[in-house]
Amino acid sequence: MTEVELTSGDFTEENEPFSLFGAWLKDATASEINDPNAVAVATVDENGLPNVRMVLLKDYDERGFVFYTNFESQKGRELLGQQKAAMVFHWKSLRRQVRLRGEVEVVTDQEADEYYATRPRGSRIGAWASKQSRPLEGRFALEKSVAEYTARYALGDIPRPPHWSGFRIKPVSIEFWHDRPFRLHDRVEFRRETPEGDWMKVRMYP
Repeated sequence: MTEVELTSGDFTEENEPFSLFGAWLKDATASEINDPNAVAVATVDENGLPNVRMVLLKDYDERGFVFYTNFESQKGRELLGQQKAAMVFHWKSLRRQVRLRGEVEVVTDQEADEYYATRPRGSRIGAWASKQSRPLEGRFALEKSVAEYTARYALGDIPRPPHWSGFRIKPVSIEFWHDRPFRLHDRVEFRRETPEGDWMKVRMYP
């Protein structure tokens, strides 16, 4: 593997989390073989039982971290119901991890439409054809649904399904972790009381 030139320097001296995250994501993009934007998203159901699964981060800025899904899926229902979530990025090639948690909001229709328009045509068809997280009687049923929507939208644009959009996690904590010898890792957490508040930085024992 080609050696990666790290861009972030001594991250423990950083005082703002989003620029540091951007530097680490840039490093991961250069070093990870597949999907440097892959992230585990944790939610809880109405009984407080947790769920976690991998998604792809599609955007981030100072407002938060954005991914897209079917609102009728299990994670969609849990996010809409509890309006709280957590994420963890793990970049094994860099021995780094970023954890964050916070409140959840739905992205604007304009944001969702703009992203949906960038997806491959097959993925846009799939958003209509898949009844995500619900029982499937067989692969043929899914292929039949794909064929039906392919015929329906054979010409012209494919509109975004009303049940398909994005979520933004607005973090109140973001922790950066870097592996060190003898498990004496570097950990720095940025905290704030609300998604609009000022950040406080805390160094943590490994």
